[in-house]
Amino acid sequence: MAAAGATLAVISPQVVRTPRETEEPKPLPFELLSDFGNRVAEAYGLVFTLPDDLREIYVKFGIDLVKGNGDGTWRLPVPARFVIDRQGIIRSVDADPDYTRRSEPARTVEILEGLRATSSAKGRS
Repeated sequence: MAAAGATLAVISPQVVRTPRETEEPKPLPFELLSDFGNRVAEAYGLVFTLPDDLREIYVKFGIDLVKGNGDGTWRLPVPARFVIDRQGIIRSVDADPDYTRRSEPARTVEILEGLRATSSAKGRS
């Protein structure tokens, strides 16, 4: 991504580490931005409230979103990837409520390389 001239930013509502995260956090190779109360996700229409049956499963695994997100809710953002150019224009979006279906990082790199190529071509004309 860096070779394509891009910066990666991850946005998360999580304010407290879960009991399952036992290791100390390691330095991250990207920006980690806080989305308290899922306000950014909500602005993009990418937030949902966990249904009761899933809440029970989360609790069995020791995951307390109310505490972890610090906002008193059982809301989560839909996993999404946005590619935004230097002018702030969204060039690509991938969002799927099924967290098991995510685009491959290689696809993001392809998009970034395409944007870089387009930008370079415009600079030569």
